[in-house]
Amino acid sequence: MTMTSLQLRALLAEKFPGLKTRLPEGLPAAENMWPVALASLDETWPSGLAKGALTEVVAAAGTAGSARLIHALLQCAAGENQIVALLDGADSLDVTALGEVVLSRLLWVRCQSTAEVIKAADLVLRDRNFSLVLLDLKLNPEAQLRKIPATVWHRWQRLIEKTATVCVVFTPRLLVSATRRRLVLESNHR
Repeated sequence: MTMTSLQLRALLAEKFPGLKTRLPEGLPAAENMWPVALASLDETWPSGLAKGALTEVVAAAGTAGSARLIHALLQCAAGENQIVALLDGADSLDVTALGEVVLSRLLWVRCQSTAEVIKAADLVLRDRNFSLVLLDLKLNPEAQLRKIPATVWHRWQRLIEKTATVCVVFTPRLLVSATRRRLVLESNHR
């Protein structure tokens, strides 16, 4: 089913009345952060994830823990009763490991290519109804990732900079040029 941005906005407004994701002007820096209750990230991001900014998580190895981090972020958002969009670039999310509470607050966009993720992200980020947007590109082919224009990242940053949306992009290598924060996950297994 193909849905326009207006249809998606109407559906979300009907299902979640009164939802507000835009940041009021002049908030203190601490209020511009989304706290992440994950002990493993407290040293790296003690104040949490930045609202209104792109954050890149680079997970080069297949076992670097990015799937675990995605699951933990989904659990954390569900605990805060937040709506989450996950744009799954390779249709790789294991939903059997997620509970009903997490799934009830999740828009899972299952994509087959990087181009589909880019189109879906444009719609979701323009909509501004999601507290957390996760883009999982870590399993997408390198040839597709090279075709992403650098202007995409800057356009997305401009779309979310005046909102309360937290956007985290999971990549297999350094890719997001307009990122405010970057975390590189490394595997202990060689």
